[in-house]
Formats: sequence, C-alpha cells, structure tokens
Amino acid sequence: MALLSDRLSVYVALRVLVLWSVRVSAAVPGSSSAGLSLLQPYDFLYYSGVRAYFGGDWIKAAEMLERSIGTREALLGVRRRCHRDCGSAGRRAVEQLDSDLDGLWDLWMLDSVQQKAECLRFCLGRSVTPAAQLPVSTDIEYEFGTRNPYNFLQVTYYKLEKLQKAAAAAHTYFVANPSHLEMRNNIEKYRRMEGVNEEDFQDRELEREKHWVLYDAALQQEASSDWPQAALTWTGCVSETLRQMDECRLQCDVEPQRLPEDRGVDGVDGAFEKAAALSLSLLSCRQSCSSQIATRPGRISAQEDFLPTQLEHLHIAQFKAGDVGAALQTLRSLLLFYPSDKDSLENLQLYSETLGGDTESADTQPAQEIVTFVRRSLQEKKLLYFGVENLGFTFSDPDLWTPEDIVPESLRDVWRADKQKMTEKMEEDQLEQEVDDSGFFSGGPVHQVGVTITMDDEVLNGTNRVVLDGVMSEKECDRILQLAAVAASVGDGYRGRRSPHTPHETFEGLTVLRAVKLAQDGLVNQSDARLLHELGERVRVLLHSYFRSPSGLFISFTHLVCRSAVAGDQEGRLDLSHPVHVDNCLLEPETKQCWREPPAFIHRDLSAILYLNDNFDGGDLFFTNRDAKTVTARVKPSCGRLVGFSSGPVNPHGVTAVTRGRRCSLALWFTKEKLYRDMEREEAEALWAADGHTVVKKDEGEQGGKTGRNARSQATPEKSRGRGRVTGGRDEL
Repeated sequence: MALLSDRLSVYVALRVLVLWSVRVSAAVPGSSSAGLSLLQPYDFLYYSGVRAYFGGDWIKAAEMLERSIGTREALLGVRRRCHRDCGSAGRRAVEQLDSDLDGLWDLWMLDSVQQKAECLRFCLGRSVTPAAQLPVSTDIEYEFGTRNPYNFLQVTYYKLEKLQKAAAAAHTYFVANPSHLEMRNNIEKYRRMEGVNEEDFQDRELEREKHWVLYDAALQQEASSDWPQAALTWTGCVSETLRQMDECRLQCDVEPQRLPEDRGVDGVDGAFEKAAALSLSLLSCRQSCSSQIATRPGRISAQEDFLPTQLEHLHIAQFKAGDVGAALQTLRSLLLFYPSDKDSLENLQLYSETLGGDTESADTQPAQEIVTFVRRSLQEKKLLYFGVENLGFTFSDPDLWTPEDIVPESLRDVWRADKQKMTEKMEEDQLEQEVDDSGFFSGGPVHQVGVTITMDDEVLNGTNRVVLDGVMSEKECDRILQLAAVAASVGDGYRGRRSPHTPHETFEGLTVLRAVKLAQDGLVNQSDARLLHELGERVRVLLHSYFRSPSGLFISFTHLVCRSAVAGDQEGRLDLSHPVHVDNCLLEPETKQCWREPPAFIHRDLSAILYLNDNFDGGDLFFTNRDAKTVTARVKPSCGRLVGFSSGPVNPHGVTAVTRGRRCSLALWFTKEKLYRDMEREEAEALWAADGHTVVKKDEGEQGGKTGRNARSQATPEKSRGRGRVTGGRDEL
C-alpha cells in the first residue's frame, strides 16, 4: 500500500507535467484554429477596456470590460465542464493497476495520465483559443480578485447615463472594498439620483458568496431561536461550502500551471524535480481553498475553522430542533476534525443517552462527504509535508485542526512553535477587541438642570456607557407617546413588515420628517413635531459633553419606535424583542469578531435610547460580551431615562421580549462626520423655514465641554469609514 501511494504521488506530478506539455503544444501558433466562436483571452479584453476607458471611448470601454468579466466566467465554466467530462478518461488503464502491479504498473499509470491530459486538451481546445489557455499574469489575477473591473464599469456606465448599471457595478466593487472612500461617496450619490432604486444595488458576484449568505441567515435564525429553520440553513451552508471548495479545487486541477525556473546544478533542473514541484504546487493550491472559501469579500484573513464551526452550529441546531439522530451524525463529523475535544465528547454522550435504545441511530456514522473531505485533505498534507522535509518546498498549512502526527518528526518543533505563535496572536487579538477606539471618553460634565447620572461605566460593567435620568418631563413623555399613537406607522423602516424582529410583537415607527409633514397637513400638533425634533438636539448636547467628543458630533438618524406585545401569543416565549447586535459592525459571536462592512451602519459613532414609558412587561435593554450570551448589564426603561453608549464592538446589546403592553422610545445615532448628518432633519427644518418658522439649535460642530486628555479620547480616527449613511435606512435599539 505504501508503495502504491508513493507511486501514485509521483504520477500525480507526472500528470501535471504532461498536461502542461500538451497545453503548450496547443498554444503554439498554427496548432489550432482560433475561430471567432472560441473564448478570447480575458486579460486582453480587460486591457482593451481599460485603454478605451482612459481614451474616453465609453461605449467600447463598457463592451470590453463586460466581455472580459463574461469571458472569465465562461472560461471557468468550460474548465468545470471539461474536468467533469474527462473524469473517466484513462479509467480502464487505472483498472489494470491491481492485476499488473509487478511489471506493467508504470505503463498503465502513464497511459492513464496521458489519456486524461489529451482529453482535457481536446475539450478545452473546442471552446477556448490557444492564447486564452495560457496563464494570466499575477497583475490580472489581482485586478479580478479585487473586482477592479467594476470600478471602471461604474464610471463608464455613469458617463453613459446608465445609472442602474452604474449602481450595481459600484455596489459590487464596494462589497470587496468596503474602505474605499470614493466609492462609498459615489454610492451615496447614486442613492439620491432619480431613477435609482434600492434594488439596483446588486452584487454581481453573489454567486460566489452563497455560503456566506446562508451563514449569515443561519446566525439570524439562531438569534431568533428558530431552530428547525436554522438547522436547515446550516445544512445548506455546509453543503454550499463543500461545493465551493470542490469548485476551487477543480480550478486548481485544470487551470494552466507555470513550470518552475531552473535553479542551477543544485536546484530544480530535471523533469522529475519539475514534476514534483508542480505536483506540490497543485496540492498546495487545493489546500489553500479552505482559506479562500473562508474569507469574506473585502477581508484579508479567513475565518478560522470555517467548516468545523458550521458543523458545531449545525449539530446544536439539530438537537434543539429535536432531530437528535441528525445531530449525532453531525457531531461525529465534527469529531473527525477534533477527535479529543472535551465539549464534543460530552455532547456525544448526551446525544447517545437521549437516543436510549435506538441502536440504529446510535450507530450513525459521520456524513460521507465530511469523511471524504478530511481523508483527502490529510493525504494531501502528508505529501506536502514530505515535500517540505525532503524537497525544500514551502507550505503554509491553512488549517488549525491538522493533527500533529501528520507532520514529520523533524518538522514538529518548528510546527509547534508556529502554532504557539498563532495561539498567542489570537489571544492578543482577543484582548485588543475589548479596547474602545471610538475616540470617546466617558465622564464629562452634564450641564442640563435636573439631569442626573444614574449608571456609569463601572455600574454598567463596560466602556463608554451611561444612563441619565430626568432628560424629559412626564408631560413631554405623554406628548410624544400621543404623537406615536396617532402617527407611527406599522413596520416603518422595515418595508412595512409589522414584525421585523419577532412574530410575537408588532413594530411601529415615526421619523422627524414624516411628523413635520403630518403637522403641515394638520394631522398632528405642530408643537409635538417640533418637540420630537428638539429632543434629538437635547440628547446630542448631553452626550457630546459627557463623552467628551474630541470633534463635532452630528445627529445621524432619529427614529421614534414602539413595540407592542401581540395578545395571546406570549406563552413560552424564548426569543428577544431585538437580538444581540452591534450598531456599526456585523457581530460574529462564535469568533467574537465584529466586521465593519455593509450592511452595518459603520458611520455611526454614538448610540442613544430615550425612553418614554414603563407601563409594559419586559423590554429591558441589556449589554453582553462579544459572545452575545454573557450579559454584563441591564437597563429598565422609564420616562425621561436616556441610555448612551459608543456604537462599536465593545457594546453589543439587545432587547428582552416585550410580553405585555407597548414600549416606546426615541432611538438616536450620532456621527463625527458631517457628511453623514441626518439630511431628513435638515429637510424638516427647511419646511419649517418655508412656513415662516425658525428652528433654534446650537451649532452641531461646537465642543460640548473640554476635550478629555485621556489617551482614548485622543485616539486617531479611522482614515476610511467604509459604507456611508443609507438614505431611508432604518435600524433601532
């Protein structure tokens, strides 16, 4: 068996070399007719499009850039088809290996490799020009990897006045480049243009991100305790992740490889050495697919243990959904990655005990696709580490779960040291996660008469958190509650969905601008609409001073929100009124990471809730650690109570279920960047001015107290903020 494995690895290398040689022969001028129906080199089309772009020929630029994107996608599809169609080529020769192992093994194996290589050459040649079969430059790979063609396309379509296509191109580019300031501003401009709708901002590369769509959906379903649906979604996520990995590995197998350069007498200078180097490069490419698929667009680093993490979520969801047999199979699959994990072994015992006498289910084996994945990966790792030990090959293992016995004895000390460094770095990153870099520093003065500090950072067990009482009078609370009762609309901000967060509650909202328009129509009191506007400025002044904002603080959005318990639908509730989240980044509790990218409102710097009543049950605000489970503080609503906190990852928060009555509050967000101030407030002020009224307010850019000299208050603000304010976008606390 060992002899067979060694020989097989050699012929994997030989196959790569033969395949490379037949591709080179196919690419020689005159060896094949390059008809117009064949796919052209997409790098040539791209360069043509870029030249037309800089030449101002917008029609040609759009045509060439679109053709380059479409041709690249078509080329991947051709490779996929040829890999499938040639999968059985040479199988008869391989079947002879067992019976003719002694004398004809080499010949049968060589024949198998040659047949498959010829099949691939012929298959590719029917659809792709010889030039298009050659490797593209690393520059082109980078351009398409960073979605730069869409950067050119969005300007091109803007010049051609095709705004919907420009919006889609801009959004597609921005998803992979969330810190690109200019594109963020362009997107905001498109949103304000006539004829551009929210549906136009489509990600044209979404096909490659389906596993992330499922991943995020499953997390949301978990947060809502919808375990049956979460189990289904996690199952789909695992399947899609495996499919994406297979697609990535397939492209490694079929895409053209570059031969290693000769390195002199002691270097790579023979056919066998080159074949071995190519083989190891192929295996390394396959292994890298784990990290490629686990890296979100726009991020540099992959999510560690991406597939095992999904399996862990899946078996828990299956168990809570009541499907213990499926949970057991998933757990056994997870144990293939970490066979001695204590928590998994304890869960295994629990599931087995739960099944009791169901011996058929108790004997369930791991999922076959996971068994295949792990076995194949370990075989490749063995060959790669052999190359590292004996051939001077360089390999960076993308997986944390690789068992130590896979690594040769001579490499284990270095391997352990690298693993220790990785562990220490992860621990350091964990510590850094708890540092608030918002630039705020709590503890500043509160100047408004009658307002008192009820809870501070110490009482709330966090950073940059405060509870202030006395911000509103009982009369003012009653006026805003009456305004909400008359004017708040069901599902406001959530496309009319009456229950955007939980089916057990209804949700209603009202903005300042809408209140002003209703007042102009005589449907609500003008004074109440003006009070709603003034409360935002009152809260801004208080928090600007208390958090010692080192720069101007602008209101980003104001939203009067009410949640009402659905009568007769509260028994046995385990969900939340609003799941745990962070206001300016996407929280991943299992990794304790918070990603500053769309659809998070990453321009938000400071958050606040001004409560209006307390005659309801539940509805408490609570803060957690980044695990979204460990509660660090709770705040019970009451009239005139204001909760303020920095909007970043140090302050995950949620709202407990409202089980009786109606909970109303004013949710506000603030930003340090004037660009993202609330334009609806300014529109409301313009309407008042048109009616001959004036709005008295303080300059939002002035300092509300002296700037704190603590190091945190002097933190350098981020140079790029990623996606900006979404006009009409809603979120609430």
